[in-house]
Amino acid sequence: MARPAAQPSRSICRVTELLHRIEDIVAPTIVGMGYELVRIAMGRGGTLQIMVEPSDGRSMDVEACATLSRALSALLDVEDPISGSYMLEVSSPGIDRPLTREKDYVRWTGHVARVETAQPIDGRRRFKGTLLGLENGTVKLKLDDGNEARLPLASVSRAKLELTDALLDEHRRAHEGGAGNPTH
Repeated sequence: MARPAAQPSRSICRVTELLHRIEDIVAPTIVGMGYELVRIAMGRGGTLQIMVEPSDGRSMDVEACATLSRALSALLDVEDPISGSYMLEVSSPGIDRPLTREKDYVRWTGHVARVETAQPIDGRRRFKGTLLGLENGTVKLKLDDGNEARLPLASVSRAKLELTDALLDEHRRAHEGGAGNPTH
């Protein structure tokens, strides 16, 4: 959702509160329609992005995004949590998806990810390596230099899969088999 900051400003706190309020409004409908909420973000230019994926692992198509968009738009029109105008964008996470939930770090173990932390850890904030999973609230990465980084999940401000041949191959296999995201 919103990026945590070392010392949050009032505007970041307001955005975070707004995103939590929007999540409270839309999550029951998303779940009721058979999907999971991946991320809610407010982009520059007034775009409200709601990222979802099917809860049963099937692939997401344009029609599903359109159906969800109509339902969530009507709901947000009634609840009216955002003052002013905005554009609603309902999307799927895509292949090089963001990692936003604990289960994402487990599900995508073995794939390359870029992780950014709110505060420096061992003198740096940006890490790239192969996900080794999540253990006791700590993201484990095998870095390109062979070392292992252990990053508290609470300190992660942004994380995303890196587009690699292995990720593309898994995505291709999943779609050829008719399933969405297979489990490891």
